[in-house]
Amino acid sequence: MSVDFESLDGVRFSALAVDVDSGAELFSHQPGLALDTASVGKIFLLHRLLTEVDAGTRSLEDRAIRRPVEWMDNSGLWYLLQQDSLSLYDVAALIGAVSDNAATNTLARVVGLDTVQQHTKALGYLDSGLDDVVRWPLPPGAPRTLSHATAADLVRFVRRTAMGEDLSASSTDTLQRWLGAGMDLSMVASAFNLDPLAHYYFDRDVWLWNKTGTISTVRADMGLVMTPTRRVAYAVLAEWERGVDARDGVLALMRAAGEEIRSELGLASA
Repeated sequence: MSVDFESLDGVRFSALAVDVDSGAELFSHQPGLALDTASVGKIFLLHRLLTEVDAGTRSLEDRAIRRPVEWMDNSGLWYLLQQDSLSLYDVAALIGAVSDNAATNTLARVVGLDTVQQHTKALGYLDSGLDDVVRWPLPPGAPRTLSHATAADLVRFVRRTAMGEDLSASSTDTLQRWLGAGMDLSMVASAFNLDPLAHYYFDRDVWLWNKTGTISTVRADMGLVMTPTRRVAYAVLAEWERGVDARDGVLALMRAAGEEIRSELGLASA
């Protein structure tokens, strides 16, 4: 493995990349280490929603009204929109595309955070999960992390999604489409030089969907990279202490991980 995840002082990495169909590892570094993953855990909320759709207990056409307490700015788009009522499909699309915090809070209230957490454990992700809704500032007694995960759990999630093992075919397609609209290609995905606003379906033989997480002490990226002949599931998670100036070094290593995947897929260097 050419990526040295031990090279940055004060930074902990959990990383794994696996060929979806053969199971062969491309790289691995402490894949079982649970780290803060910021917004990545929102994938479990989307997965639970689609599980209920498959069960017939909920429709993506149902409407959700954003409550004032659920308004959050920064990450997202809904806080800039006049419309307070959206279909559940649109709420979920905002989460997939721009990691929308207000949409996350509204959907977590509709589906139930406890339900999402129980669902995540039932699927076997015992070291990963969505810990809370989005709050700022954090009140006393609230969880200190929005989500946590291991690279091993996230790669398993990606592989099972890619192979359609948990959801119906239509819900699998919907989940991948939501995540395929993700606009953050600043981490592992940066190695593929895709259009951040339009990269679902093949572009120069690369098809990618991913979910990222970002706070001042975390960078996390997980997803699926496909060529016409191969599929690779990956997760690269980085966490460091406050006061450590690690961002640039972490992003460089995450791009290097993407370059490793690119090389393994037989794609020309970016």
